[in-house]
Amino acid sequence: MLTKQQIEYYHEEGYIVVEDVLDGQLLTKLRAVTDEVAASARDLDESNDVIDLEPGHSREMPRVRRIKRPHLAHKFYLELCAKSCITDLLEPLIGPDIRLRAGGKVNMKSAEFGAPVEWHQDWAFYPHTNDDVLAAGLLLDDMALDNGPLMVLPGTHKGPVYDHHSQGVFCGAIDPTMVGVDFSKAVPLTGKAGSMTIHHARLIHGSELNRSGRQRRLLLYEYTAADAWPMAGVEPLTDFEEFHKRIVRGSATIEPRVEMVPIRMPFPKATHQGSIYENQRSLGHNYFEHSPVVKRAEAT
Repeated sequence: MLTKQQIEYYHEEGYIVVEDVLDGQLLTKLRAVTDEVAASARDLDESNDVIDLEPGHSREMPRVRRIKRPHLAHKFYLELCAKSCITDLLEPLIGPDIRLRAGGKVNMKSAEFGAPVEWHQDWAFYPHTNDDVLAAGLLLDDMALDNGPLMVLPGTHKGPVYDHHSQGVFCGAIDPTMVGVDFSKAVPLTGKAGSMTIHHARLIHGSELNRSGRQRRLLLYEYTAADAWPMAGVEPLTDFEEFHKRIVRGSATIEPRVEMVPIRMPFPKATHQGSIYENQRSLGHNYFEHSPVVKRAEAT
């Protein structure tokens, strides 16, 4: 369980890191399943609904930057998201009734070229009726300073929702030249495999290129309080039964809790679809260094 100090720190700064969330058996299983899913990239020439490929990918030299919808590729990901070792830590932060927002994603920063993610707020992608919304990141590998750790700007979850548009179109990133944010105050989140990061959906965060010879994989689940409902158009509720089946703890409700929270809608939709990496291709000014292969792809 979280300590009182951890709970207070999360609410004040917008993030925490919890060690030893996954035991050895769960971590071994998660790694094996992820390796199995990622291996399917050898059969791909382009990204699909599950696998997002790095620029420069080939069947001979596969490069996977994200497993976009892991729950569609292996049932273990859905089993894991509801484990009490995870949800026990979320309850004191967003309440006893918890919904999985989507099936999750695995960001795969491969050794020496794993792509950066530009500064953004998750909230810009999926605003809800209240902001009891967070992301929990499970470390498949040790996350250190040199292999592209998740970086956060403490306390920014209490501030505005910044513009994530480029030339009037949503791009899923903050233009660092257009906002008065001191990115030098960013804090890297490090930890050993099996640890878990938790960050508020409104917290500004990003990550650098992986410059090390070690991979850095992070499984991210997005959770909301059950009474936090997605804003119209952000997440179509065409399958109401499936929406309620995503309750991983407690009970569902059809009474949204509506609070005064800042919102910018992610429309018009990003020019480049498929993943946040594709969305961010249209960002006018990058903050992080990108590999030469990525730069060439962004220019096309």
